[in-house]
Amino acid sequence: MRAKKQRVAAYGVCINENDEILLARWLGPNGKMWILPGGGIDHGEHPHDAVIREYMEETGFEIEVLRLLGIDSEFREEQDRDYHALRIMYEVRITGGELRYEVDGTTDLAQWFPLADIGQLERVASLDTALGLYRTTPPAGILR
Repeated sequence: MRAKKQRVAAYGVCINENDEILLARWLGPNGKMWILPGGGIDHGEHPHDAVIREYMEETGFEIEVLRLLGIDSEFREEQDRDYHALRIMYEVRITGGELRYEVDGTTDLAQWFPLADIGQLERVASLDTALGLYRTTPPAGILR
């Protein structure tokens, strides 16, 4: 029987008045990639609270959650396990703090990027999903 792993996480899409999006650079197993600030939900923690906590950890910014964008569900078979990721996506806005980088975490840099440049970045696929949810606002919160 193959091992099974399920990970539930919350991420925030923050787009400023200059049409720039705030991203964090993830130190993934296959190298550095750009990702939305956010991450794993602690046991017993509400996703809304998790995205606020993770945003502070990875960017230094305090945020307000504006709306739920939707949920991304990804299943993949890996060499040693079946992996299922559930990503809860929110639209957020900055309410305080200063940009800083996470130390000894899963990210090492946070940076603003013009939305027009996202296609040129080494990024995780869930970033494209989140932007699709942000732009289209599907009624069921799912991109197909």
